[in-house]
Amino acid sequence: MNFFQILARNIIRKSFHLSVWTIEQFYDIAVFEEKTRELNNLPEGTLGKDIAACLIRHNLRLVPGYESHDLKHVLLGFQMTPVHEIRLQAFMLGNGNRTIPSLLIFLFGALLLPDLWRTFYHDFKNGTQAKPISTWTIEDYAHCQTSTLREAVFSYAPKTHPMPVTSWITKFGAYMAIFLGTAGMLFCLPFLFSSSIEDIVGAGFPFVGGTIIASAGLIALSNISKPQPAFTLSGK
Repeated sequence: MNFFQILARNIIRKSFHLSVWTIEQFYDIAVFEEKTRELNNLPEGTLGKDIAACLIRHNLRLVPGYESHDLKHVLLGFQMTPVHEIRLQAFMLGNGNRTIPSLLIFLFGALLLPDLWRTFYHDFKNGTQAKPISTWTIEDYAHCQTSTLREAVFSYAPKTHPMPVTSWITKFGAYMAIFLGTAGMLFCLPFLFSSSIEDIVGAGFPFVGGTIIASAGLIALSNISKPQPAFTLSGK
C-alpha cells in the first residue's frame, strides 16, 4: 500500500474508535460486558459464542445500541478492520439496510478508499442476492448455529421478474447519481482542508450536495437490485 492508502485506513480506524468511545459515554458499559460474558457461555458453534469469541480476540466489546452490528460481522465473515467495516456497509446497503448511519459510513469509507470501489461494488451485489438480515438481533439468533444461519443467508434465491425498461432507466440514473455525487465530493474535498474560510464555505455546500446525490443513487440502486418475489394471481 502507498502512503495515502495507509493514511486513509488509519483515518477510518481512528474515526470508528472515536465514534464508539463517544457512544459509550452515554451507557453503563458493565451491562454490555456482562452480556458478552453470557454470550461466551453459549455452546460452541452458536452465533452468540462466535460473536463473544470475536470480540474477546480483538479486545472489543458490544457497542451500545449497535449490538446487531457485531452479529453481521461474524455471520457474514467480515473482519474487524477499517476496510472490512466499509465492505460490510456496502453489503448491507445491497441487503436493504438503507439507514442514514449506514449510508454515511459507506460514503465516508468509499471516499477515502477509491482503490477498493470494485470490491465494494462486488459486496453490494452480494448483499442484493443474500437473505435480508437488517432486522436480525443477537437476542433472536444467539442460540442458533452460525453455519446453519450462514447457509440460509447465502443460499437465498427468490424467484424474480425480468427487469422492465423503466427499471433499467432508473438503474442508469442511479449509477449516474452515485458517480456524479462522488465526483463532486472528491473535487471539493481538498478545499475543505484549506486555511481560507472562503474555500471551506464554498466547498462545504457542494460537498454536502454531492453526498445527498450519491446517497439518493445508492438508495435507488438498492431498491432496484433487491430481488422481488414473483406473485401469481389466482381466481375461481
